[in-house]
Amino acid sequence: MTARSFLERLHGRTAAGVPRWAVWVAFAISMTVLPAGLWRVVSVDFRVPLMDAPGDGRPPPAWFGGEWWYVLGLSAVSEALAFLAFGLVSEWGEVWPRWIPWLGGRRVPILAAVIPAGLGATFNTLLWPYSMIMISFGRRVDGGVDPGVGTHGWQVFVFYASYWPLAAWGPLLGILTVHYYRRRKAAESVGGTQRKVEAAVAG
Repeated sequence: MTARSFLERLHGRTAAGVPRWAVWVAFAISMTVLPAGLWRVVSVDFRVPLMDAPGDGRPPPAWFGGEWWYVLGLSAVSEALAFLAFGLVSEWGEVWPRWIPWLGGRRVPILAAVIPAGLGATFNTLLWPYSMIMISFGRRVDGGVDPGVGTHGWQVFVFYASYWPLAAWGPLLGILTVHYYRRRKAAESVGGTQRKVEAAVAG
């Protein structure tokens, strides 16, 4: 099994005209989110000591809301949002899946994919690099001291190794969004020219 066929099993058939590098960028986007999700679940839900525990032996839950289901849900939703980047390189990102009522089988309007992807790219580009820089300097996002991460020694390395990849989510998604827009517009332009030629020949 080739790398391309393996990826297609994960995200569906690659759309026509999509270069291999774009598929790998979509895959990389999912990988930027995965380490942080695993860190949350392992440290909070499974109580692996990746954070300093309070006196009663429980992991400090305040940073994530405290409940195991919240941590698990947050990680699952984050990964699902990152997975949507595959829609920018796969056929299901250009033609609505047939199981969707009223839309199934129709072409996805370019802006219906570009606008939410562009907003997501902008949001993540503004959020994660800034947040990680502030945390790295011992600050909260609002500028206050003590970000409340609760890590020391080797835990600090594991935390940053898990969360710094998120800084690449927005820029990578932005690259993929621009490529999707340009590729779809070029395909529409070629299709429109071809239809005009066919009409002229038929006339």
